[in-house]
Amino acid sequence: MDIRDILVDGIEQLSDWLDDNLDGLTLEQVNWCPDGRTVSIGFHAWHITRTADNITNFVFRKQPPIWLSEGYQEKFDLPKNPQGTGMPLEDARQLVISDLGLLREYGRKALAASVDYVKSTPVETLAEIQMVKPLGEMPQWRVYRQVIMTHGFMHLGEINTNKGLQGIQFSI
Repeated sequence: MDIRDILVDGIEQLSDWLDDNLDGLTLEQVNWCPDGRTVSIGFHAWHITRTADNITNFVFRKQPPIWLSEGYQEKFDLPKNPQGTGMPLEDARQLVISDLGLLREYGRKALAASVDYVKSTPVETLAEIQMVKPLGEMPQWRVYRQVIMTHGFMHLGEINTNKGLQGIQFSI
């Protein structure tokens, strides 16, 4: 076993749990924003997948993210470049997901691309230092562990809290 096995397992688990948590929700539930300094389920799910897509495709593969290459930005009529990090709270609270099936499709593709990259990349490349703004420099493997997995699971917890506030059973 090498570090790729652990990363793949975690990313696949995040993808499965995210998809399971979105299954059966209505657009009203996905876009509902509780009072306070928080955001909707839709924002959290969009942010998790946009982050994985940008890290894997734009930062590591040096190619357009799936968000742009497959036209998801137009399909959702959402911003081209932002992915949530550093977004003003009011902008994040106003983000509306118009098609849950499309969000789930995009999420599965973005996280599958991350799995594919990790599986096909030599361990030595995953050990290379990468700048990730605003966090600084770290090895690629840590970007996956910290930025995609740990950060993604934190947002998944917020999705579960948001579901609970709406009286919806969460799946984890």
